[in-house]
Amino acid sequence: MKRSIYLLMALSATLVLAISCKPKQSAYKQVYEAAKEREMQQTASQPTVVKDAATLPPVEVSVRKEKVEPVLASDAANLKKYSVVIASLSVKLNAESLKTRMQNEGYPVILAENEQGMYRVIVASYDDRAAAAAKRDEIYRKYSALGNTDYLRKTYGVPFNDLWILERQY
Repeated sequence: MKRSIYLLMALSATLVLAISCKPKQSAYKQVYEAAKEREMQQTASQPTVVKDAATLPPVEVSVRKEKVEPVLASDAANLKKYSVVIASLSVKLNAESLKTRMQNEGYPVILAENEQGMYRVIVASYDDRAAAAAKRDEIYRKYSALGNTDYLRKTYGVPFNDLWILERQY
């Protein structure tokens, strides 16, 4: 009899400890929602600073040479010697998702794949290096002038200050 009482007490104590140590999901959810609300308030309270594009510092143009092929055959005619790359992604689905978002912004996006299997998300392609550099600068200045590159990084997953020129090798 004593044995069963001790066993029952041990089982009760174990059950009480298990219940009291279990994390409360609602507590985590409340903290998350409060933090999210503070973040939204901070974002809303920050003024959107629009800088004059002429006052922005000159942009250094990075040119990389590599052999790439368009992912879609329909893009082959649009892929020129010099292209403005906004992202390099290893997962095709992610590249396609970014392509869709940038097309909604009005860019004629081309997906190209290099020999290592990286997908290059291209927003403009030209036969002339100077034209590609000018377009790169235009895009950089457009998003830099907004003064809110963190928002753009969160929205598109792309740091717009890291645009580069791809020189296509055949």
